[in-house]
Amino acid sequence: MTPLRRVAAPLLLILSTVTAFVPSAPTSHRTISQLSAEITLDGETIRGPITPLGNFVLVSIKDSLSATSGGILLPDQSKKKSNEGEVIAAGPGKLHPHTGVRIHNPVKEGTSVLYGEFSGVAMVYNDEQVNMIRDDDIMIYYTGVQMTKENVTPCRDYVLVKIEGEKLETSSGIVLAQSVTKDQVPCEGVVFKVGEGRMGSKGEFTPSPCKVGDRVKFKDYAGNEVIIQGEIFSLTKMVDILCVIDE
Repeated sequence: MTPLRRVAAPLLLILSTVTAFVPSAPTSHRTISQLSAEITLDGETIRGPITPLGNFVLVSIKDSLSATSGGILLPDQSKKKSNEGEVIAAGPGKLHPHTGVRIHNPVKEGTSVLYGEFSGVAMVYNDEQVNMIRDDDIMIYYTGVQMTKENVTPCRDYVLVKIEGEKLETSSGIVLAQSVTKDQVPCEGVVFKVGEGRMGSKGEFTPSPCKVGDRVKFKDYAGNEVIIQGEIFSLTKMVDILCVIDE
């Protein structure tokens, strides 16, 4: 019995020694770099960046500086909702429901866009106000800090029409006060730029029926007014243009 006890004692010592060196499970803690890399959506931490699907586009909203007609700057709470932003991420485009052809997305990350005033779903992404819109909501896009007449491109079947000064005189020569005409929405102007055209089911474009320089008339209230470098334009869809006016 004595020899067995003498052998077992060293074995127990070795086992206890080995057990003492088993590493403990790592404690759950995050470094400063991990905390700074956190991605949040509506105040909740998510696993990774948002990836838009189909023809969805994630847009960060640009701040707009508004002023009255008299040049008085408006406070933030008095401004209209901004519908101009920069693309954070964009999906590859939608599949046509009948042909299965991929309709490419016209914008990409870094492109600035102007979209419909009431388009999209508002979210707070990484403590920043963003909108998730569709590419169909985009009226015009451009690269750069702000819109200029040189860098803007109408999206697909949109046409950018230059609105000329209001007529303050009737055909009989009666001069009208500006207060009478201020609520009238202009529906006539000169084509300044045209988009690629209307997208077909196979991904091909049908070109615009009008060209740059044409004087056109479009449906009442069909245009979306936009001011570029102090000049008034209207963004109108191809199907809303009624006719080309010969001069």
